[in-house]
Amino acid sequence: MEKTPTKQTIHSQGIYHGLPDLSDAPTGLTAIVTGANGISGAHTIRVLAQSPQRWTKIYALSRRPPSGTWPEQVEHIPLDFLKSPEEIAAVLQDRKIAAPIYVFWYAYILVTDDSGALQWGDRRLIDQNNLILTNFLEALPQAAITPKRISLQYGQKWYGVHLGATSVPDTEDNPRLSPEVGGLYYSQHDILTAFCARHNNGETETQWNAALPSFVVGAALDSSQSLLFPLLVYASVQKHLGKELEYPSDTTAWVAPLSVSNAVLNSHMYEWAVLSAQTANQMFNASDDCAFTWGSFWPKLAAYFDMPYTGPSTKSDVEYKEKPMPGSSPPHGLGGEPSVMKYRFSFVEWAKQPENVSAWKALAEKHGLRESEWKDIGSIFGRADFALLRPYPSLMSTAKAKKYGWFGFVDSSESILSVADEFVAMKIIPPPSSIGTS
Repeated sequence: MEKTPTKQTIHSQGIYHGLPDLSDAPTGLTAIVTGANGISGAHTIRVLAQSPQRWTKIYALSRRPPSGTWPEQVEHIPLDFLKSPEEIAAVLQDRKIAAPIYVFWYAYILVTDDSGALQWGDRRLIDQNNLILTNFLEALPQAAITPKRISLQYGQKWYGVHLGATSVPDTEDNPRLSPEVGGLYYSQHDILTAFCARHNNGETETQWNAALPSFVVGAALDSSQSLLFPLLVYASVQKHLGKELEYPSDTTAWVAPLSVSNAVLNSHMYEWAVLSAQTANQMFNASDDCAFTWGSFWPKLAAYFDMPYTGPSTKSDVEYKEKPMPGSSPPHGLGGEPSVMKYRFSFVEWAKQPENVSAWKALAEKHGLRESEWKDIGSIFGRADFALLRPYPSLMSTAKAKKYGWFGFVDSSESILSVADEFVAMKIIPPPSSIGTS
């Protein structure tokens, strides 16, 4: 028996294509966005605020006040989720938050070692982030808040990409790996789904959505923990010093395809997901849905900065340093030796060199940049090492999302360069055209 054909309207908005038509969605909704100053939280507020009739009130929850200007329907609520559920509930109850309510959770506590490197497997990271999520969820019923949908963002580490080669492509129905691999994401998902199951009494029901993005690309004033920041810093300093944009790894990493996730496109997807009946209690990969390699992007980044570049060395006598990935065997389950990163230099090493530190300070002073020093070098520049030195593809399938009606797309290279322009406007990096000029 043939299925009844369906018709769906999609549209483009600037560089973002295939966005769903939500004109028939309900109006007069309330959104609660946690981690509102971070890249994902800030962009979700930005996307929701474009539809003031649909989202008449947006509560931005974060410990610190907003780092930028928000539209008038956005109200900041200062909250520390390490406080008890009772304390959090008291703050929320004072605001008399009106239904229907949708929650977007992005709050996150970083745990780093002495070098500033993010410690994904550290029990402290898991325990603290589970605690803040549990505190918030337990506060909701105490504040008489019953969300219609709660959206959580996890990440590609769900598939073990931080340990070695994963399945190609990664799909949402992949079986979980060991708890040590999924760590925080597995436990938070269990907390979320258990909460929703407990709050389904037949009369009211709280449903969930979850998303698995890759590297999230977006510009916010707290952008140093993104992949793009260290790349743009590296290019800026290299140009300032009259050097080339040198690619640090080998041909294997140069041609390995990977998924990238734009923060604006992600936010459109999450809005679609929480407002769609058919997506209730579903998890989706969130990506640009675009083929991307460092080999295809590196020349474009060099052109953006108007500087020469070098790719992987083709000389047989070039010696690469080697660093095995943490996994004893690749997470794809096919056996084999650990994945090994090969590199001529690492971004963490580069960021510690006095010449580069001094060059950045000079650029920051000349252009009035927000930060003249790099904090948490291991974490910030370690992201660039992880992204550019990996010797294996990391692709997430978007087939499931398409079957449910999501067709969003952005050209990843175009997306990254567009966000670079925003970094310049925010005085996070200097204008490339002015670097090296008097």
